[in-house]
Amino acid sequence: MATWLFVGLTVLRVVGASAPAGPWDTFNYAPKSRTVFPSAVKQTAGTVHNVNGLVSKGSATIAGNGSWVALDFGIEVGGLVSLNFEKVTKLSSIGLSFTESPVFISPVTSDDSTYPSANQSYDGVEQVLAPLPTGFWTQPAARLRGGFRYLTIISTSDDPVTISNVSCAISFAPHFSDLRDYSGYFYASDPAFHDKNFLTKLWYAGAYTVQTNTVPLDTGRQIPMVRSPGWANNATLGVAGPIIVDGAKRDRAVWPGDMGIAVPTQFVSTNDLIPTRNALSTMFAAINPRTGALPESGPPLSQLDSDTYHAWTLIGTHNYYLYSGDSDWLQTVWANYTKAVGFLEGKVGPSGLMNVTGLRDWARLGGGGINAEGNALLYRVLVTAADLASHVNDSTLASAWAKNATKLKGRFNEVFWLPRAGMYRDNDTTTLCPQDANSMAVLYNLTTSQEHAASVSEGLTKNWNALGPVAPELPDTISPFISGLELQAHFESGNDERAMDLLRREWGYMLYTNISVQSTLLEGFTANGSLSYRSYRGYNYDPAYTSHAHGWSSGPTSALTYYVLGLTVTSPQGRTWQVAPHLSGLSAAEGGFTTPLGWFGVKWTTEKRTFSVTIDVPEGTSGVVKLPVSGKVTINGDVRAVGKGEGVQLVGGKHSIVMVE
Repeated sequence: MATWLFVGLTVLRVVGASAPAGPWDTFNYAPKSRTVFPSAVKQTAGTVHNVNGLVSKGSATIAGNGSWVALDFGIEVGGLVSLNFEKVTKLSSIGLSFTESPVFISPVTSDDSTYPSANQSYDGVEQVLAPLPTGFWTQPAARLRGGFRYLTIISTSDDPVTISNVSCAISFAPHFSDLRDYSGYFYASDPAFHDKNFLTKLWYAGAYTVQTNTVPLDTGRQIPMVRSPGWANNATLGVAGPIIVDGAKRDRAVWPGDMGIAVPTQFVSTNDLIPTRNALSTMFAAINPRTGALPESGPPLSQLDSDTYHAWTLIGTHNYYLYSGDSDWLQTVWANYTKAVGFLEGKVGPSGLMNVTGLRDWARLGGGGINAEGNALLYRVLVTAADLASHVNDSTLASAWAKNATKLKGRFNEVFWLPRAGMYRDNDTTTLCPQDANSMAVLYNLTTSQEHAASVSEGLTKNWNALGPVAPELPDTISPFISGLELQAHFESGNDERAMDLLRREWGYMLYTNISVQSTLLEGFTANGSLSYRSYRGYNYDPAYTSHAHGWSSGPTSALTYYVLGLTVTSPQGRTWQVAPHLSGLSAAEGGFTTPLGWFGVKWTTEKRTFSVTIDVPEGTSGVVKLPVSGKVTINGDVRAVGKGEGVQLVGGKHSIVMVE
């Protein structure tokens, strides 16, 4: 049953408005209960009696100091661990260690959630000291573990301890009684991948990743960080909860850049936009009232001085309004929003381009000065700001921002386009052509022709290895965040097969590699697939610090819906929409999403040169259908000739389009 929150006249989904049931539900990674139990014994050492009792509703005895058992929950989970102490002595004691990757299963330390360092100072073991209680025990709230798959239970005394009923109470998505109650779905078979269910699994892995990143308000990583051994997840994350953060294990704070990928995922899968509103409200509440500068991240980190993440908050404001139509909220932040746009425009100098002085970014190198990435984001800010201004009936601002966007686009191409490379350079003093700015240029329509977009798409493949693009602006690093933008850029430029190739390389590796959790998506990895960033702001990340459930890596979830399925909203809540499928070498795809207006669904098939699509959209809406084929088609029984990509106007309701020639 659907449950809704009413904000003024705006309706936001809380829980419910479920997607249709079908075979796709098999691939939903979200657990069926908010209390989860280990599904397998991964590893043991020393003396452990009846170890399989821990996964079959029985008990096990761990005997001897240093004996241990590692339990596998099967998927990424997070929350508070509980267990029953069946038999203990006065001296019995245990320790608990946690890890996302099986690589870091250990009886002496957990993987690293608190402090990245060259000497690999992991989080340590949570000690449960003698005298142990007889009966039920639960972790203290501050020791909540945000993301893990493997739990290791260690005997830390010579006396045996008998335990049972090991479980984890899921803490994320606290407002969902049923974690599997998605309001959208996607379903397609991939004939070119070793697992034909890859695309459907990937869509759900991205959705589940973002679910694990939606957390209660007072479960942030404590700052200053607890140093090894230990961790604390009891800090306040913003103005209201639940709230969307960057990662399940860490950093567990609002990062607006990450939201640029995570929020579209959230929209197409669960339509759970309250955490997004709370995150954006948190950023605007922390605006510098004198300058209009927005922070890079939310509390307790509260990092400052990032022009790019400032821009991402503004872009995220448009995303939220497009998906929700929440006019009341937009009015509450409008004064700060306009001040924040002015902050970035104030950095545009005589060159007609923004001089990037707030240097904090997604980890890339060389982002300052007259930089292409920063100016691509400013262009997107101005275009979306003009659209928002039209919705609040401020024609003066809408016109000014639109004109400034046009000017910026001209200067962007004059300064950054490198003809001999057929791509955009990073700044006005280099020939390096970055992955981020080039992907943004295509995605945000900064290219001046289809030929330029195609050239950039082709040029981006020069960065590829077997596992994906190695970012020139961050050597030896494959960034799913920026690759999510590149993925969309290939679709936008009409290079669908190239986009699918990228999906299979990069996300195929992430989802199936046995060094990750195989249910949520990695923050990033090195060019050879190892779990480490080579260099970041002067220090090396230890491999155990890498997050295995990071929303900025979930780009394929929205891309599969927006491009392969072809379904997008083009005005708030989907009052207007578009259906433009990218066949991408597939024979069929289906899916959809829910907005406050109702269900939006598409199903298309192509067999033996025959294409058909059915569309189910709310009454009172209107949209455009762009077919990936040309010829004679029947549209709700009426025959007409349609050119490839030609727009066919339709109103809300159910429609059937079938190619007849």
